[in-house]
Amino acid sequence: MITENGIVTKASQTTAWIKTIRSGSCEGCSSRESCGTSHNSMEMIVTVKNTLGVKKGDQVVIGLETKPMIFLSFLLYVFPIILLMIGAIIGDSLAPTLKMNQSLCSMTLGFLFFGAAFLFIRKKQTSLTQKDEFKPFLVRKKKKPDSSSCQIS
Repeated sequence: MITENGIVTKASQTTAWIKTIRSGSCEGCSSRESCGTSHNSMEMIVTVKNTLGVKKGDQVVIGLETKPMIFLSFLLYVFPIILLMIGAIIGDSLAPTLKMNQSLCSMTLGFLFFGAAFLFIRKKQTSLTQKDEFKPFLVRKKKKPDSSSCQIS
C-alpha cells in the first residue's frame, strides 16, 4: 500500500479534503494531472470518503492500494506496446496476401493497433475512475502531539 501524510482542510460527514505534499513518486505518475495536483505546486488536495469522522485540522494518513496501481501501469505502458507488436505481426503476415510492401503494411497496422490501445484506455478510464479500489482512502487519524508533555527549562 502507498501511504501519504496529510492535513484535513475541509470535512463533511461523507467527504474529507486532504492537503498533502507531492512526493517524488508523483513525478512519474501518468495520472498526476487528474488527481487534484496543482501544476506547479508541491501541495495537492485529495478528496476521500470520510470513513474515520475526521474534522478540519486533523492530521491523517491516506492510502492507495498497490494492486490497482500495478494494473494501471500495465494498462498504460505495456498494453499499447503489446498491441503495437500484434498489429505489426498481423501486417507482416497480411502483406503478401494484399500484395503490399511488408514493412509498410506492418508499420501501418502496428500504429493502428497502437492507437486503438489508447482509444480503449480512454474509454476504460471513465469506468475505472468510478471504482473505489482506484481511489485513495483514509488509513488512520494521527494523534496530535500532547503540548502538556513538552516543557521548556
